[in-house]
Amino acid sequence: MRKSRRAAWVSLPCLILFSFACAKQQRVQRVEADPAALQAFSPLPAVMQSPNNPVTPEKVALGRRLYFEKRLSKSQDISCNTCHPLNDYGAEDTAVSTGFKGQKGTRNAPTVFNAAGHIAQFWDGRAPTVEEQAKGPMMNPVEMAMPSAQIVVATLKSVPEYRQDFAKAFPGERDPITLDNAAKAIGAFERTLSTPSRWDKFLSGDTAALTDEEKAGFNKFAEVGCLACHAGTYVGGAMFQKLGIAKPWPSTADPGRFAVTKQEADRMVFKVPSLRNVEKTAPYFHDGSVGKLDDAVRKMAEYQLGRNLKDEEVQEIVSWLKTLTAKLPPNEIRPPETPQAAAAAAKPDRS
Repeated sequence: MRKSRRAAWVSLPCLILFSFACAKQQRVQRVEADPAALQAFSPLPAVMQSPNNPVTPEKVALGRRLYFEKRLSKSQDISCNTCHPLNDYGAEDTAVSTGFKGQKGTRNAPTVFNAAGHIAQFWDGRAPTVEEQAKGPMMNPVEMAMPSAQIVVATLKSVPEYRQDFAKAFPGERDPITLDNAAKAIGAFERTLSTPSRWDKFLSGDTAALTDEEKAGFNKFAEVGCLACHAGTYVGGAMFQKLGIAKPWPSTADPGRFAVTKQEADRMVFKVPSLRNVEKTAPYFHDGSVGKLDDAVRKMAEYQLGRNLKDEEVQEIVSWLKTLTAKLPPNEIRPPETPQAAAAAAKPDRS
């Protein structure tokens, strides 16, 4: 009897140690991101280069000034940064932006960060590059409302520092201050607005950059089918897609790319947005109609993929999407010193 008791007491610590070892082994089991799905992605470049507009320090410095320059608007109180505030992830927190004389836009202003790497600009893709995009708002009567390119040029020429800056940025040109060159400078600056995040560290080989929960979220993102549109370096921004593939979209007031091409096949087709920094760029969609990220994920799954996701599936995906949030570059988002204009320069016109 004593021997039996002793054996039991001896075996009890062994059992505890064995159970502890098993529990520890379970805890260290790692979640691995789907290697096949990972092949659809690549890290962000430091600069989004263009063969048609080489990025130089002089262009970038000038473009940064022009991006914040309110004198490029008729009322001289609106700049690129007004609708795309760099200190707030390049996108306003309103459904649409407010322009000249309080007029409202018709579409949500997308973030400017990483936009230079996209297939095209604007929701309908009507501008092929950020350089072309930069010219549009200046003359748009609802946005910056400048009456003509000539007035834009005259405004810039009235600032002695700009005359020097343009000469440095476009050396050898007899008359470097032009609307095209202003757009090239702004475009060059925007090509530096790259925001690598923990996701890029992970893609570059740092497996500890993401938690198991975040890797599981990526796997769910891939499994649900989101990769069909949101893949590549920019996790989107590389194609146009019909909104409402699996189920008709609730609102068809905005025809999307159809307004540009007049092709019926382009009705309700929009540029697929990048998901970079998506956690910080609400509200979502072309009309800014959805204010919460989990609601946007749920709606995309339903209308694009025909799936009704469970709450835990949505949260899994959102956990990964947050790894796309980057720390903003401090030098780029800080407003530069505003150069002084000549006394005879044009005054604000709010008429």
